[in-house]
Amino acid sequence: MPVKLLLIVIGLALLLPTRAVAFNDHLLLDTDRGEILIQLNFARAPLTAENVMSLAEAGHYDGLIFHRVIEDFVIQTGGYDPDMEERRSEEQIPNESGNGLSNERGTVALARGSDPHSGSAQFYINLSDNSRLDPRSTRWGYAVFGRVRAGMSVADEIAGLPTGGRAHLSSDVPEEDVRIRRARPMSYEEAEAWLQDRNNASDEED
Repeated sequence: MPVKLLLIVIGLALLLPTRAVAFNDHLLLDTDRGEILIQLNFARAPLTAENVMSLAEAGHYDGLIFHRVIEDFVIQTGGYDPDMEERRSEEQIPNESGNGLSNERGTVALARGSDPHSGSAQFYINLSDNSRLDPRSTRWGYAVFGRVRAGMSVADEIAGLPTGGRAHLSSDVPEEDVRIRRARPMSYEEAEAWLQDRNNASDEED
């Protein structure tokens, strides 16, 4: 290849966007019951994943509780603190439920109201295969935007807590608060290192 052409190719390559090492595509939820590592799917749910990650980077989820817990169904967070004061996000995200991802056990999806495009900050972890939450030809579904890579046992433990009504929520609120002490954004590389450290610690305990 002529030197001039090679220099042009190199120059164009430098102008192309590249995935930075610090690109965050994981969230580590440090909860009162243990840690849950979530990988966000920016390829299939780009608007939802970007919104949730931006909120996490801004500290939105830190200090919030799991306010909706239904055994063998879902655990939900992202909206209330321990005093049941609502923490809102004004931006509503277009519904991405038609992305081909199903509400299977271990997946993470955006909660919403009756308006299919009302999802914002709240999300849930599926404890079972909840395909009834997927879209149909006659209705919108609930957009899956990630999956749990580690910590489903923590989610199951939270799901087993006694629940009841509190404040204006009539049911399904854990009687004992489970807070997200911190929702830590992580890059893929950081998540892999965390998983390796976790596995090494597990091997040492064995």
